[in-house]
Amino acid sequence: MSVALIDYGSGNVHSAQKALETAGNYSVTLTSDPEVIYKASHIVLPGVGAFGDAISQLKSRDGLIEAIQEAALKQQKPFLGICVGMQLLAQ
Repeated sequence: MSVALIDYGSGNVHSAQKALETAGNYSVTLTSDPEVIYKASHIVLPGVGAFGDAISQLKSRDGLIEAIQEAALKQQKPFLGICVGMQLLAQ
């Protein structure tokens, strides 16, 4: 199982990475690369703070929003949004 933990500058991604690695036998890749997201079997989108700041960070990274939407919504890969991360996908 490969987990793409999305790093877009919002949240404590290192704590999330450590928790995922500790929770199970997962290969966790910290990434903002759309290609890594497309290839992963599971997607995790963490986030801390205000929605506006977080969405601005996502939009500033080419292809990131499209990769998340494709993987989570169209391909229906297992997706975990943490805090603002879930709000971002819902919006």
